[in-house]
Amino acid sequence: MDIRQQAVTGVIAPDTAEARIREVWPSVAQYKGVAALGKWLTRTIILAPVGWLVMSGAYFGKLLPWVPLLNRVLPEMTRYTLTNRRLMIRKGWRGAVEKEIPLAEIDDVRLVPGSVDDFFRAADVEIISQGQAVLTLPGVPDPESFRHAILNACMAWVPGKAKTLPFIAASAVK
Repeated sequence: MDIRQQAVTGVIAPDTAEARIREVWPSVAQYKGVAALGKWLTRTIILAPVGWLVMSGAYFGKLLPWVPLLNRVLPEMTRYTLTNRRLMIRKGWRGAVEKEIPLAEIDDVRLVPGSVDDFFRAADVEIISQGQAVLTLPGVPDPESFRHAILNACMAWVPGKAKTLPFIAASAVK
């Protein structure tokens, strides 16, 4: 589709083409053991550099899949991609889709209560479909913002999912 033919630049209807809305890379918090050890070590002044070193393997592992040791321990280049058609977990240099769920099947999105971590500013996000969690995204940075992006994408692009708000006339606002 030619960009000059779009009504609003960058806005593409799902039946025309798939467009990326948002993509996030998981935080170190997705590795619970490494994150807990690193957080504990950084709370001490003397052992903080050791904590940084421990967490650096998990942090840089998402960008360095060719390092053999990291490849065995950590998933390769994981990222969560939200488009105008679906939500995906993608891996590898080319972004091969590992798991996905169409926006039409998403009923709700919630943060796993015990996973919220203020130190890493991350949490696990569960995608709810037909009353059960069908997809879990571990270690999502800025999880509340990503949750709202998913819900807004569902309301904007899935017919019948938009929530209608009551009309408030401009003259009624003081």
